[in-house]
Amino acid sequence: MEAIARLKNVPTSPRKMRLVADLVRGKRVGQALSILKFTPNHGSIKLEKLLLSAVANWQAKNPDAKLEDADLYVKTIFVDAGRTLKRLRPAPQGRAHRIRKRSNHVTLVVDAYNAGVTADEVETTEKSN
Repeated sequence: MEAIARLKNVPTSPRKMRLVADLVRGKRVGQALSILKFTPNHGSIKLEKLLLSAVANWQAKNPDAKLEDADLYVKTIFVDAGRTLKRLRPAPQGRAHRIRKRSNHVTLVVDAYNAGVTADEVETTEKSN
């Protein structure tokens, strides 16, 4: 059974957040947390908290299941563009340049592997594709 966590209006451009999201897509939760912890990008801090929230949501949905036995992995993660704040910066000779402050929305889905499929098998098939 899968669990979803959403993060809205993150004040980072979607392109920068997608770079971090691509690092953890399809990985096991433990491996994804360690990747996010040691990634120097600013978006990794927000994604780490979002991943922990998704795991907590999964535990709330499955109170009788153990987290260690579940073998959770990041099923899907995607970043959509949020609202763009438009600001003006003064420029020479009375002109103005437009500054676009972008934001994004992140959706993360965590799921448990089936009994027949392990996380290592899925990671090796993704690497071969």
